[in-house]
Amino acid sequence: MKNILIPTDFSENSWNAISYALSFFRKVNCNFYILHVSPFEEMIGGDSFYASKDTVIEKHTHNNKEQMQSLLKSIEKLPLNTKHRFFTINEYIFFVDAIRKQIQEKNIDFIVMGTKGASGLKEKTIGSNTGDVITKVKCPVLVIPEKATYTKPKEIVFPTDYYMYYKSRVLNTISEILYMNNASLRVLHIAKKEQDLTTLQVKNKDFLDDSLDNLDHSFHFLSNTNMEEAVQCFIESREINMITMIAKNLNFFQRILFHPMVEKISYHTNIPFLVLHE
Repeated sequence: MKNILIPTDFSENSWNAISYALSFFRKVNCNFYILHVSPFEEMIGGDSFYASKDTVIEKHTHNNKEQMQSLLKSIEKLPLNTKHRFFTINEYIFFVDAIRKQIQEKNIDFIVMGTKGASGLKEKTIGSNTGDVITKVKCPVLVIPEKATYTKPKEIVFPTDYYMYYKSRVLNTISEILYMNNASLRVLHIAKKEQDLTTLQVKNKDFLDDSLDNLDHSFHFLSNTNMEEAVQCFIESREINMITMIAKNLNFFQRILFHPMVEKISYHTNIPFLVLHE
């Protein structure tokens, strides 16, 4: 039984994440925990906060319960899956604290979150809540961009520089996703120019190769000074349906996931990201 946490703000983006998650885990017995976190600022605003705290919470609780019931009715209209159970949760604390609380209490295996993506150069690729969860919460996060529609993953690209040791926690999750979808992993190394790997890189690459021995995988290299363009080029040249990354090497990680993008970089808006933590 998998425990899946899906934060929602009742937007189209969060509904897209719910819809994707139900399809992605369609063959898996799952408890889905639908979480709504009310903006903490609204709970502490105003001079009369201490006098009206109970009233404010009661009002928020009533409104949120109504929205949750409406959301559950929408879920019930989707094709029935007897493997799935749904639970709703409302929290009135800071967003990341609410996520951490549920992970601990519900033994969460995956977080699935929607994100609006970027529509211009000045906008961030990943919304602030999603960005906070990715960087501050140590749990696998499946990020579903606004234009992503579910397609069973055939190929998953794994951009890496081979400078890190790949721990079993990360490899187990990657293997699980590959098995679940009968998918192939494409390990992608991007560098400004082609050159021999260091001793450490060779060691880590060989270990990764051995660890994936029973799974369909291959290694690829692209020379490009622009990492986002290299990822986009690789995606367009293959049947890539998902990107997976390890949130450790922040410079490398953020350049691909968070960097403000130009118009020709579209993977931020239509390709799901699976972010893993050691």
